[in-house]
Amino acid sequence: MKILGIETSCDETSLAIVEARGEIRKPEFNIQKLLTASQIETHRPFGGVVPNLAKIEHANNLPLLFGKIFGISKFESLNPKQIQNSKNQPTKKPTNQKIDIVAVTVGPGLEPCLWQGIEFAKKIQNEHFPKAKIVPTNHLHGHMYSFLLPQKNLQSAICNLQFPAIQLLVSGGHTILIYMKSLTEYRKLGETRDDAAGEAFDKVARMLGLPYPGGPEIERLAKTKKPSNQKTITFPRPMLHDKNYDFSFSGLKTAVLYYLRDNPLTAKSYKLKALVAAAFQKAAIDVLVTKTLRAAKEYNAKSIILSGGVARNQALRSRLRQVSKVNGQMFISAPPKYQGDNAAMIAIAGYITYMKKKKYPQRANGSLDI
Repeated sequence: MKILGIETSCDETSLAIVEARGEIRKPEFNIQKLLTASQIETHRPFGGVVPNLAKIEHANNLPLLFGKIFGISKFESLNPKQIQNSKNQPTKKPTNQKIDIVAVTVGPGLEPCLWQGIEFAKKIQNEHFPKAKIVPTNHLHGHMYSFLLPQKNLQSAICNLQFPAIQLLVSGGHTILIYMKSLTEYRKLGETRDDAAGEAFDKVARMLGLPYPGGPEIERLAKTKKPSNQKTITFPRPMLHDKNYDFSFSGLKTAVLYYLRDNPLTAKSYKLKALVAAAFQKAAIDVLVTKTLRAAKEYNAKSIILSGGVARNQALRSRLRQVSKVNGQMFISAPPKYQGDNAAMIAIAGYITYMKKKKYPQRANGSLDI
């Protein structure tokens, strides 16, 4: 099957063409094209994503990316009137590409942004791929199955992966531990009760006066901390010893806030910023890794999977890889370039959704669960 993936859940506009083959137990994927338009510069002045601005950017970017992928020089932007009446628009010349499935994110995410992708999927199906089937797709499943995307070291990840597996899905909006009996049999063990880990990274970055997005900035600053005779900073590890698999990062974020209140930053506080960034990152990673390993031990996991935007954090990846090796478990994670929101992961999730005969409504659901 040839799948067109569409991702607009937050501030990344992404389209991809992915070729899928194989039964659901051992699918294989080949990314033919992947284009992603970032909105970081648009939202950076505001310190976070502004939904209405993101919606406008998606409306502008979707037709441009579509045109680049399919070689169409002129493809008009969607304005609100066109979106409402997309089925009544004149039919454009179809592309020469054969598409079997249009997989589009329907949630979770920012609903104004999700609707842009959904309506665009309807429009291009009507005008270009009348025989293609629209498959509404869960964004979280995209992250969950991202490890199946092609990798240099693993020609086919599913051939190497051993079940049962424990997956840590950690991003700006979610922090979830998942028990996977197989690719299609899984259940949620726990999740964050307040801030997601990525959200906490962004908020602490703002406290330190770092630009958006904060996660990469915290990691970069933490790397600059050098061993010294200065007193070290120790922040709390919320819910670390709780017997459940839930998370909480609000208290950790507040501890950083109080520390900075008592130790105000100045123009010359670079070393202090680095100390705080490193201490915060270490506390967050300690909680994530400890709970993941505890779950892996309890459920006799043979593999540990890391996914989500925060999975690009090299300190987290390295730590999980090391402890997995020590405990005799396989560690697997998509390359960092596939961990952020992208349409390739939506295409493979759409394929598995289609093969499972799972059906989501063609409407935006900002709170869609895994």
